[in-house]
Amino acid sequence: MASWNMGLASCHKTMSFEVSCSRKRDRDRERGSIHPYKVVEITPPPKCLGVRCLPPNLQCGESVTIEGQAYTISAVTHRYQLRKGKYEPSEKRLDVLSTGRYLVNLYLENLLEQS
Repeated sequence: MASWNMGLASCHKTMSFEVSCSRKRDRDRERGSIHPYKVVEITPPPKCLGVRCLPPNLQCGESVTIEGQAYTISAVTHRYQLRKGKYEPSEKRLDVLSTGRYLVNLYLENLLEQS
């Protein structure tokens, strides 16, 4: 598994680089379907956790562990770019919250609905 760590300032820039997420024979078989995720912790202030190779079928509410810290996925964003008349995937982004913060937010939302 490969990972690419970026600082907070570079998370907001558009960069063009490739991160290899799998073995060569898997890449050849699944060419075009492997894109690393840019991971951003959205608790104010937002913090970039870098670019990570994660499974392609992640969904909101799932847990991921990054550098020993547990996070819960809050949003998954897929961006596409028009190139040569076709839309091609250009970026996958995960907005995450620490698991504790996610549970507190759920509890507070439930209290608000009940009042």
